[in-house]
Amino acid sequence: MQGQPQTPEQAGAVADAVKGNWVDRLAPPATRPYLRLSRADRPIGTWLLLIPCWWGIALAAAAGTPRWEDLWLILGCAIGAFLMRGAGCTWNDITDRKFDAAVARTRSRPIPSGQVTVKQALVWLVAQTAISALILFSFNGAAIVVGIVSLLPVLVYPFAKRFTWWPQAFLGIAFNWGALVGWAAHAGSLSAAPVLLWLAGLVWTLFYDTIYAHQDKEDDVLIGVKSTARLFADRTGQWLTGFLILTVALFEVAVLAALLPAGVGGGALVLALLAPIALGAHLLWQLRRLDIDDPDVCLRLFRSNRDAGLLAALFLAVAAIV
Repeated sequence: MQGQPQTPEQAGAVADAVKGNWVDRLAPPATRPYLRLSRADRPIGTWLLLIPCWWGIALAAAAGTPRWEDLWLILGCAIGAFLMRGAGCTWNDITDRKFDAAVARTRSRPIPSGQVTVKQALVWLVAQTAISALILFSFNGAAIVVGIVSLLPVLVYPFAKRFTWWPQAFLGIAFNWGALVGWAAHAGSLSAAPVLLWLAGLVWTLFYDTIYAHQDKEDDVLIGVKSTARLFADRTGQWLTGFLILTVALFEVAVLAALLPAGVGGGALVLALLAPIALGAHLLWQLRRLDIDDPDVCLRLFRSNRDAGLLAALFLAVAAIV
């Protein structure tokens, strides 16, 4: 009927997209479904994938010597995070297309709404992965091996919510792999420090993605999808407090494991140790404002984790150059 508002599907948009995002405003119409498939209209996921990469690079540089080549590592990880987050979201939407069609918030996504076919999505997935591989292959051998291994948790993650109450842990495994890649790209090998940093990031993901999952808990019950939000329910605050403490503790131990054997002390050590404290302070701020029954609050707090992670990255970066 003329004058009647269009649904997101009719408008070619996605119901839960960020309002006024650049894809809807600037991208050519033919590219929009593919960019939405990659969540280019929602950059928070790219940030959360990228930040552990920068943690790994900065901590390795603080334990060793910053190099001009690190600038390429920083930029290459940024481009790679955008592409691999897009590839991961594309894979997730291919595997979840039936679930997405049954949920009001996600049924307007490109595949369930018919804007993109599964075959087209697979081609888009391969294209993004191939370009990411070109960037990865510009890094050293250790980083290449670590990066290739990361494909396994990426492939498994979309299926986790079908068989475990802890799919957020599988997301954490995949999303924080960049801490290992970033460290290896600078240092040329792995050690205990980047593994501890990866574990800290994994627990951080349990914190922020549990908050995110509370948006969908009612729909998840209806379609039989598991999550930590459903598992923790009214005890979410207690669990998140535990995740906060464990994130900070693991991060602190990672810093000590990286810097003390390298003989790094003084201001650099203090600044690096402040990184997890800054992260923890932001998580505490989120916890005090959390209302698990208010989806808008949950989404806003989830997105604020970009700032939390960047705070930690800033302290590590300054520690590396002092």
